[in-house]
Amino acid sequence: MNQTSIKHMVVFNLHAGKDTLEAEQFLKSSAQELAAIPGVEQFEVFRQVSTKTDYDYGFSMVFADRAAYQAYNVHPVHIHYVAERWVKEVSRFQEIDLTIFE
Repeated sequence: MNQTSIKHMVVFNLHAGKDTLEAEQFLKSSAQELAAIPGVEQFEVFRQVSTKTDYDYGFSMVFADRAAYQAYNVHPVHIHYVAERWVKEVSRFQEIDLTIFE
């Protein structure tokens, strides 16, 4: 099996709106929770500046391989985060997972 790393990215909007105190708190606490999950590398938080999309924020992270990515998806911290934070605070999102073209 190819051991190519996976870049997991998601762009999203929050019910709290853009550039609000609640949004800032969500971004900071999300980064702390998600970056601490084993296998997560290069966790980054983004603010959207393009006028070509109407998503406000983005997260990006890298996994060494498919096994690390799958372990992240079933990790108890991730499952709890999705159920208790993501589903309740994110109004819409688009997710994408990429590997390097070789």
